[in-house]
Amino acid sequence: MFSHGYLASTNENGAPARNLTATLQDNRLLPRGGSRRIALANELLATAWRRKWLPLPELDPDVIVAAARHTSGSPNSNVKLCWYNRLALLLTALEREASLTPLGRTIAYGQLAAAVANRFRAEELLRRYPEILDVPVKAPIVIVGQMRSGSTRVQRLLACDPRLTFTRFYESWNPIPRKPMRVFAGDRPLRAWLGLTSARLLNPAFNTLHPTGVFQPDEEIGLHSLSIFGAAFEAQWRIPSFTSHIEAMNAQPVYQEFKRYLQILAWLRRKGADRPWLLKVPQFTQDLGALLAVFPDSRLIYLHRDPAAVVASSEALAHNQMQLQSDCVDRDWIRQEWQRKVALRTERVSKARAQSDAPCVDIDYEAMNSDWRAGVELIYKMLEIPVTEAVIAKMRRYIQRPRSVSRTHDRQQFPLRTLQVLQ
Repeated sequence: MFSHGYLASTNENGAPARNLTATLQDNRLLPRGGSRRIALANELLATAWRRKWLPLPELDPDVIVAAARHTSGSPNSNVKLCWYNRLALLLTALEREASLTPLGRTIAYGQLAAAVANRFRAEELLRRYPEILDVPVKAPIVIVGQMRSGSTRVQRLLACDPRLTFTRFYESWNPIPRKPMRVFAGDRPLRAWLGLTSARLLNPAFNTLHPTGVFQPDEEIGLHSLSIFGAAFEAQWRIPSFTSHIEAMNAQPVYQEFKRYLQILAWLRRKGADRPWLLKVPQFTQDLGALLAVFPDSRLIYLHRDPAAVVASSEALAHNQMQLQSDCVDRDWIRQEWQRKVALRTERVSKARAQSDAPCVDIDYEAMNSDWRAGVELIYKMLEIPVTEAVIAKMRRYIQRPRSVSRTHDRQQFPLRTLQVLQ
């Protein structure tokens, strides 16, 4: 198997890479713009490693796999080259390109070890209960929107309808029970709460950027992580070599795995599998053709927002995440990267849409701001589902809920800039 050391000599530009050992020795630990809590966490971790109180997390694929096997209780789990190679590539990028702080290194190690452990648990569950693969995922309702295009609002409005189903936050990030048995939730909500609480303590802006809760409808980005795939990694770390690989690869096998994970979630719930599933991950805009190949009966909700506003808001989110975990955060690079990313995804959606005859509807961000009910009625017309007053009342309560935070910071901190998108 591929293996490598955890210290790199050059970054993606061929310049000398940040040497972690030297950083630990000279105490250059503070991430630029980092909070006092983050600085303290970095200092404590670096001290613990330097004095051998804790082992340094090794960003090595074999180490990650071994840790995941131990955690999952699956010592003989199958390692397939497809995801293992992506893991190795990601870990190399983290070492050479991401300029991780001690906290960033710890988060990366823990996140990836947890993803692989969940993958091993899923494989064991499918081995013991092969009938899971018979669970239907019929005519999903797929929200196709760029990051920061209003997809969460549309998803949570539709999730007010009990005739539909959705993925909860804890199911996305903790999809598989610790033991291979059929339990509805087990300790998964508790584990999700602990993770969410830790994230909020370290990063108070998290609630502003993406308000959520353990049982809230949320995107399936955690399921993509099990495949070592998707923009969850790109939004946290500067890893251009991994990004290029993901953009160039055939994503259809990943979406076949994605479907299996949805089937596991439906099977664990014991009921409601016959309800249409709301699916929402911004990554869909990059992989729409692959998704439609696996879910040919999808019904699509296309979201539209001014590309410059999408870039500004995406830039704010990525900057926040990278600042938490890196000591070298380049706002200009983040802006240029998300300009490129938004343009690429716009082009791919247009291409996949031209080749698809799936039922669809177009929803404009600003139009939803001014008249959300009209937008909802357009969606339900496409779905051929009657809109009930009871559902509208639930949606209205969602829209009118108290908001303790605002997203105006996106435009204040990251002013809109002209963006040329591919036509």
